[in-house]
Amino acid sequence: MKAVVLAGGYATRLWPITRHRPKMFLPLGDTTVIDRIYAELETEDRIEAVYVSTNERFAADFEAHLEDSAYDKPRLSVEETREEDEKFGVVGALGELIDREGIDDDLLVIAGDNLFDFAIGTFLDFFDRREAPTVAVYDVGSPDRATSYGVVDLEDDRVVDFQEKPDEPEGTRVSVGCYAFPRETLSLFSTYLEAGNDPDEPGWFVQWLQSREPTYAYTFTGTWFDIGTRESYLDAVAWYLGDESRIAETASLENATIGSNVHVMPEARLVDTDVERAVIFPDATVESTTVRDSVIDEGATLGGLDLRDAMIGAYTRIPDGSLE
Repeated sequence: MKAVVLAGGYATRLWPITRHRPKMFLPLGDTTVIDRIYAELETEDRIEAVYVSTNERFAADFEAHLEDSAYDKPRLSVEETREEDEKFGVVGALGELIDREGIDDDLLVIAGDNLFDFAIGTFLDFFDRREAPTVAVYDVGSPDRATSYGVVDLEDDRVVDFQEKPDEPEGTRVSVGCYAFPRETLSLFSTYLEAGNDPDEPGWFVQWLQSREPTYAYTFTGTWFDIGTRESYLDAVAWYLGDESRIAETASLENATIGSNVHVMPEARLVDTDVERAVIFPDATVESTTVRDSVIDEGATLGGLDLRDAMIGAYTRIPDGSLE
């Protein structure tokens, strides 16, 4: 079996934090979003190779990251795009990757911005029993939240309807960006794309596929985060830290009050500052400032602010003022 980690997006909703870094490299304590996925795939014996699908703009970043890691399975497969408006779409990029890499095997596909606490091995056990296309499904508990995802209707564990981002969802169980396809299904990607179907979201392909052959849902409970916004990233950090905070040994705190769910990275300097539910990257300097629900990138210098619900780009300088 092969695996693909989808990491080709440009994460514009997280700009400026992700303008010059893949969002999959956003830190979660002492690891990153994508390293959690790599680590599971590395230890799963059924996975022979892992293709990391990214774009030309971030290919060098992924290459350097893998060179510094201990993982043996991941290898890059680069989509020839450098900007958001050049993207093939997720389904289009996946179809091209299958052809480019000559994949002729069962295939696991995972969105690289996914954080979940079920074991990949358990998902694959379910797939092995069904021997059919399988999607991971989670109940988000809210129709409003469900409108952002592919909503799944089930009979037992078989998918009988799939609606991608419906305005009025009939349920709250959604697909979470983890799929397994038998090798016999892979040719249907080109069939789907050649017919002029939507090449963007994988849900459109699953919606088309489930009407043609049996497709099943692995439903899990527990934790799932789709790390695509500031709020969801901070939620994931809070979950990972367990309502505590993490302060790097080389960070400097002078009369700083640190609340819960705060990650302060090496060489950051906080003076007369009150921080809660925030991520502060290396070498940032924050003085006489209140920080709430915010992300401050590396090398930023801030002073005299009431900072709430904000994302501050790298090396930004704001000596005084107010950001709400």
